[in-house]
Amino acid sequence: MVAGRKPKPIELHIINGNPSKLNLAERIAVMPKFEITDMKCPSGLGRIAKKEWERIAPELKRLGLLTNADKTVFEMYCKVYGECIELENFIKKNGTTYTYVKKNKYGQVISQYEMQYPQVTQLDKKRNLLVRICTEFGLTPSSRGRMSLPNSDKPEDPLENFFGNN
Repeated sequence: MVAGRKPKPIELHIINGNPSKLNLAERIAVMPKFEITDMKCPSGLGRIAKKEWERIAPELKRLGLLTNADKTVFEMYCKVYGECIELENFIKKNGTTYTYVKKNKYGQVISQYEMQYPQVTQLDKKRNLLVRICTEFGLTPSSRGRMSLPNSDKPEDPLENFFGNN
């Protein structure tokens, strides 16, 4: 993993008017390009995950942040997001802990203590997975900004192509 702060996606620099005055043409030239096609909601998503897809996908596509390469990861994001909402709903309804009562073979209470529901740990793991989905494998806009294509050390100059390399 690359040390330091992750660069802001180029698309966000453009949207914000490039306040840091980066050489965007150079960064765009070395950034991997993926095709953007129709992003229909996959049929296997649950109700909450479908709502998330329908809410976020059109905006990400419009901004050029969701491509064919991102579709599987974005689908996973929606599924995990839906699972997080379901776990949060369980915790809202039941709380984070329950009282565990230990009894002997005669039915007498030996001990009683508070235990955390497994859903609390599951929610924490799912949230961490959401973060990892967004940062791993170079498929998020932030991590894509750190990537460069092989043999693309310098951006191509259109004038040099037109006049030749003499």
